[in-house]
Amino acid sequence: MEKKNFGKRYPDELRARAVRMVLDHESEYRSRSAAISSVAQKVGCSRDSLRIWIKQHETDSGLRGGMTTAERDRIKELERENRQLRQANEILKKASAYFAQAELDRPFRK
Repeated sequence: MEKKNFGKRYPDELRARAVRMVLDHESEYRSRSAAISSVAQKVGCSRDSLRIWIKQHETDSGLRGGMTTAERDRIKELERENRQLRQANEILKKASAYFAQAELDRPFRK
């Protein structure tokens, strides 16, 4: 079953360009919020999306505390690996129980 990725509605290039536009031209506006509103309208995204992208950019750049994109991706990768290992372990447990029972059901030979 294919899982839809709702978090990637906008291409990475558009996100990076929009963030760069806000950071480069922020001083030309009365506030960061005004810069975000203007740029969001120009690139065709919501203000909240752009605000979140800027926040994540600052986190990734070390300007703000929090989990970086690389850390978040690594955690997702480890969770996926953990889930796969749990499934494999469950399969091995069932196979082991099946073969143990088959051994018990086998007639005894001298």
